[in-house]
Amino acid sequence: MNIIHLLNDVLHIYSHIFRGAIMITGGMLAFYLFFPALAIYLCGKYSLFNRLGAVVICYIFGILSGNIGMLPADFFKVQDAMMTMTVPIALPLLFFSLDVKKWSRLAGKSILSFALQTLAIIIIAAIGFFIFRDAVGDETWKIAGMFIGVYTGGTVNLAAIGTALHTTPTLYIAAHASDVVVSSIYLLFLMTAGRKLFLKVLPPFKPAGGNAAGESFADFESYAGIFKRDTIVPIFGALALSILIFAIGGGLSMIVPKSYGMVAAILTITTLGILCSFIPKVRNIKMTYQAGNYFILIFCLVVGSMANLGRLLSTAPVMLLYVTFTIFVCLLLHVSLSSIFKIDTDTVIITSVAGICSPPLVPMVASALKNKEIVISGVITGIIGWVEGTYLGITFAYILHNVFF
Repeated sequence: MNIIHLLNDVLHIYSHIFRGAIMITGGMLAFYLFFPALAIYLCGKYSLFNRLGAVVICYIFGILSGNIGMLPADFFKVQDAMMTMTVPIALPLLFFSLDVKKWSRLAGKSILSFALQTLAIIIIAAIGFFIFRDAVGDETWKIAGMFIGVYTGGTVNLAAIGTALHTTPTLYIAAHASDVVVSSIYLLFLMTAGRKLFLKVLPPFKPAGGNAAGESFADFESYAGIFKRDTIVPIFGALALSILIFAIGGGLSMIVPKSYGMVAAILTITTLGILCSFIPKVRNIKMTYQAGNYFILIFCLVVGSMANLGRLLSTAPVMLLYVTFTIFVCLLLHVSLSSIFKIDTDTVIITSVAGICSPPLVPMVASALKNKEIVISGVITGIIGWVEGTYLGITFAYILHNVFF
């Protein structure tokens, strides 16, 4: 009888532990899924949070949640699954609204300037790889690829490449956090002393006599009206299509060598997402970009919760120096190359911002320069960067890895 009682007591204890684990897991899943909505709300409501941005807020709260002992010991499997799923689902949603045909007709000078920006970041990322690989370690080739992606495209490319290459979450956070800090200094420089300095080697901008193009820029970060029936229902349709594309990419990853599985999935998903943007009914669905960006915020929250705070603090100084070198030497090379082709100052600045910081920050810089005409050039080249960034980053990362490791 005593053995039976003992077994009952043990089962009772384990049932409490199991229920507790289920509650903690469910609570964390709810935190991951719904906290980004709170971050977006705070950014829209309070200027302090708006200055930080939803991405930074998600990183901060993610890091806190992962370093105060609130996660179960075996919660890594849930985090890893969410990190693996969020970016592949986000990518098609982000690309559905692209109008590639329209953007392909962009003025030659802007395209040339952005091409020079792309060439500059590839060269500087390669140089940075050799300078910092001893300090950063075995994953420097991944960081170089991520820098090429983020400084031609944006956070979505950084996340896609980091996921595809299985970058350590702590290193990923250190790179992105350093990027946020250094990019702010870079923007401040461009909006103050940058233009006067560049005018010494670049010609001034010549107005074309109209600025309507800049007035058509859509706010990429606004979620206003997303819950209206005629908006939310089509978004669910777009989400279903995105999940289907994700499934196709996942299926393809199973028939290639395991080490290249995630890379094959990400590139397939990116390509299918872009191809779907040629379908008018898909391209005209409102706010698919915002829906995709929400999944990127979930990714940021999850990655933040996986970062080791102690290692992050020890890694940050080196990464800060690495990012500072990458951004400012890339800018110097971009300006130098542009001077050869006599590209005007404002076009160089706005295409640099499009690459280094992504399209949403283009209008702010154009406003500081008092030049509405350059907005469309910045937005369009930045979106081209979103399209090409993942391909370039992954390609050059593997070139560095295969040649030098």
